[in-house]
Amino acid sequence: MNESIQQSTKDKKERAKRANQEEIVYLQWATFKVNNELYGIDVMQVKEVLRYTAITPVPGSEYYIMGIINLRGNVATVIDLRRFFNMPSVGLDDDTRIIMVEFNEQEVIGLVVDSVDEVINIPQNEVERAPSVTSDETSRRYVQGVSYYNGSLTILMDLSKMMASITPINEEDFH
Repeated sequence: MNESIQQSTKDKKERAKRANQEEIVYLQWATFKVNNELYGIDVMQVKEVLRYTAITPVPGSEYYIMGIINLRGNVATVIDLRRFFNMPSVGLDDDTRIIMVEFNEQEVIGLVVDSVDEVINIPQNEVERAPSVTSDETSRRYVQGVSYYNGSLTILMDLSKMMASITPINEEDFH
C-alpha cells in the first residue's frame, strides 16, 4: 500500500512537471544578408541556392525584377531584393547568390541577395513582432517578426506575403 501511495505521488509530480513545461517549437530559417542586414526566410520554402549567373532581362517588367533564368528547363523570375526594398544598388561579387524559393505549388522565384549565411533554429516563442519604426510600408508589411540569434538581430520575412504582392492574380483560379 505504501508503495502504491509513493507511486501515485511520483506520478502526480511527473504530470505537474510536464504541465508546467511548455512545448517549445523551433522554426528553421535560412538566413542571408542584404545591405549588411541579416534576414531569414522559412527554410521549407528554399529550393536551392545558386551562384550568381547570367539573367535575361524582360522588357517592361517592374524595376525590381532583374529578369529570368533557365533552371533545368524551367523559366524562373529573378528579383533583386535590394531594389525591392528600395535599398542602394551595389556591384555583384563572389558572395552574391540567388536563393530559389517556392511560394506556391507551381512557381519558383529567384531572390538576389548579397550573401547567404546559415540555417538557424529559433524557438517560436523568441520571435517578436516587428516594431513599426519605418514609414516604408513596402518593407514593413513583409516582415513576419524579428529575433535575436547569437547576438544579431534577424529580420524574419513573410515570403508568402512578399510573393503574393508581386504576382499577378490568375483570374482562372477564381472560376
